[in-house]
Amino acid sequence: MAGVKEKTLRALRETKEEYLSGEVLSNLLGVSRTAVWKAVQALRQEGYDITSQARSGYRLNKIPDRLLPAEISWGLKTRFLGHHIHYYETMSSTNIRAKELARQGAGEGTLVVAEEQVEGRGRRGRTWHSPPGEGVLFSFILRPALQPTHAPQLTFMASVAVAKTLREDYNLPAGIKWPNDIFIRGRKVAGILTELSAEVDRINFVAMGIGVNVNTELASFSPFLRERVTSLRVEKGHSLARVPLLQRLLLSLEEEYTALLEGGFAPLRRRWLELNLVLGKRVRIISPERSFTGTAVNVDEYGALLVQEEGAGLRRVLAGDVSLREGG
Repeated sequence: MAGVKEKTLRALRETKEEYLSGEVLSNLLGVSRTAVWKAVQALRQEGYDITSQARSGYRLNKIPDRLLPAEISWGLKTRFLGHHIHYYETMSSTNIRAKELARQGAGEGTLVVAEEQVEGRGRRGRTWHSPPGEGVLFSFILRPALQPTHAPQLTFMASVAVAKTLREDYNLPAGIKWPNDIFIRGRKVAGILTELSAEVDRINFVAMGIGVNVNTELASFSPFLRERVTSLRVEKGHSLARVPLLQRLLLSLEEEYTALLEGGFAPLRRRWLELNLVLGKRVRIISPERSFTGTAVNVDEYGALLVQEEGAGLRRVLAGDVSLREGG
């Protein structure tokens, strides 16, 4: 039934808002008219606005603003990323599901998308606020030929891809706060969570989750978050279609990932440096072990942040939160 539904949708798209009779659809797809009718009903349940008219047939009027597999696939320009899609209305976490699929043998590029996450997570177990139908929430599986010690480079790859998309395709001054947050005008708009399964000398898989605040109004966030976060809608002054954004993100991610594997970290590091919001700034590093204040001066070949601690020497930070506010 899924195959008939997808072929029906494609046929209706290609008629470009003209009517297509049930008989023509039946002959075109090689199925009964009843099967066509059932496919149309299934599409309507997914939110597609399809008009039916006696002696004229069916016409597609409007496509829903949902991250449906058929919509993501339509016009997707990637070679492998997002070609196998697992879609959910509501789920705990796309990263949890991506890890499950990876353990079951799902291939590189497998994509998990959700309209809503009820247990969305950021780094260090923080929750990710994601009202249903307003953000772009997705995870994907990578199986890179990298040493586990180089895994942080993948977060750099994703942050560059997201910031680049927002800057080049949406004309927004997006920048990167080490290690995994995307900011616009001092407020967080997107986050990245990288989790991996690895052995001593190889990475088995990486589950990379990305959440972007797209059409969320500031009033939807808690009072605590309103001064710290933003959305594309707030920054642009109008709502945005989410599927084209996801498609552009996937293409940018694939390009940056391929470039990393083929060209190494140095070119990626240069692109990250152009987009970073941290280096040269006074920062406060907050980690489970200790917190300290200093000046962020560089990142090394493994993605660690190098901070000149006040009253001490140069410190290499592999994990922790960077606060620009508290740093002054």
